[in-house]
Amino acid sequence: MKTLKETACGQTVKVKRLHGEGPVKRRIMDMGITKGVDVYVRKVAPLGDPVEVTVRGYELSLRKADAEMIEVEA
Repeated sequence: MKTLKETACGQTVKVKRLHGEGPVKRRIMDMGITKGVDVYVRKVAPLGDPVEVTVRGYELSLRKADAEMIEVEA
């Protein structure tokens, strides 16, 4: 299982599934990160937090804890 947190900078991956419960999962889905969508990892901050991604044509910053809940595939 690979998560968005482990994805290298410059890679595009497809969301396979979302982990997490209730409000946290809902918030991630509200940001446009849903099953089957492509996510491009633009930048990862030096300490890994936050991760900058492009989803559905817009840029988004995700906390490491949130990125860990997003299961992806190449």
